[in-house]
Amino acid sequence: MNRRESLKRMMYATLALGLAPLLKAYRDAPGKILIVSGWQDVNIGDIAHTPGLLTVLQTFLPNTKLVLWEKNVGQEVRSWLQKNFPKVEIIQGTVEKDGSVYQMEILESFKDCDLMIHGSGPSIVGQSNLEAWVKYTGKPFGIFGTTIGDVDDRLKSLLLKASFIFTRETASIEVLKEAGIMGKHISFVPDATFFFHLHNDELAASFLKEKGLEKGKFICAVPRLRKTPYYLIKNRHKWTEEAIQRVEDLNNRYKEVDHAKLREALIAWVRGTGNKVLLCPEMTYEVDIMDELLYNPLPDDVKPFVEKRGYWLPDEAASVYARAFAVLSFECHSPIIAAANGVPFFYLRQPHDTIKGQMYYDLNFSDWIFEIEETTGKEIADRLQGMWRNYSEACNRVASEVKKIGDMYKVASRVVADVLSC
Repeated sequence: MNRRESLKRMMYATLALGLAPLLKAYRDAPGKILIVSGWQDVNIGDIAHTPGLLTVLQTFLPNTKLVLWEKNVGQEVRSWLQKNFPKVEIIQGTVEKDGSVYQMEILESFKDCDLMIHGSGPSIVGQSNLEAWVKYTGKPFGIFGTTIGDVDDRLKSLLLKASFIFTRETASIEVLKEAGIMGKHISFVPDATFFFHLHNDELAASFLKEKGLEKGKFICAVPRLRKTPYYLIKNRHKWTEEAIQRVEDLNNRYKEVDHAKLREALIAWVRGTGNKVLLCPEMTYEVDIMDELLYNPLPDDVKPFVEKRGYWLPDEAASVYARAFAVLSFECHSPIIAAANGVPFFYLRQPHDTIKGQMYYDLNFSDWIFEIEETTGKEIADRLQGMWRNYSEACNRVASEVKKIGDMYKVASRVVADVLSC
């Protein structure tokens, strides 16, 4: 760090310390929420969390101003969010290891906002952001549609201060109970991705035309390894060779047996209906495993009916899923994006994919979730053929359940409004 940067940080630190008591005492008129979200942009599910929650709040709290504190996304996703949510202020900035904040736009948002919300995610990814909010402001905060798989002393100390905790499945509520965190302010509210309503119909239509995919006459298939190989994606230097080897050994042990079951369903679909299959990714690395695990092993008579898609943004994925017959996915969020568009889905759940899959049982989709080690490819294929014969029933079911989820968001938003009005 050069001398100029050092002096600049010292100035901000001094200013921050001086502002802290003012921020804690500050109470503007209720109506402005600071949201921490945007965990990564190599996964369309993680991208979709953010617009999902923004849409929930804009729908049920239309007069509330929103500020988005992006945790970790790139310029493409940032520009995409700005284009689709022009009324939302987007800010950036980090929290130091000691909990200090130096960026003025963050401190200004701390002063101006009345409530902070942690968006949907795999854990309390923005814990340090919430801790900084509490440290500098003392204002209320809450959790919206997040999995909480474990609670250490530091997280417990934070969560005990929360005005509301909405977990995205009931399994997290049990984790909280075991940690001694209970109360009426805790409830199940599904992942905000169920309110992801963005589309890119023009891009999707061009792609579908190019690949000869007709509406309602193709299924989408999404692969996944047991453990995400993040060392291939980012921060390779943080991985030891031993850790990499453990992940690769696990993935190599199960990748063929898992995907053979999905392939059996794809083969039955093509041969039984004469319709096509689209192989598509939820994460960037999955583009590289499509051929090995789904396409190459297919019989020669099936391969001509199979198309592939590279990595995409969730609005294009949503437009493609909306035109599919169904989405079959080892990943958790492509089924949610499909459901948000009224399209049936199968979630092929791997045991290493955390407790978030409980959400599908909580939402009455138990016969569309397949615990992959407890099912066969034939069972998946047979269930898909049954859906082909009774498609209107499946679509009506999706619409009914998604409406219930919307009602849950409405109730949750009332809680948020009550906290804002205090």
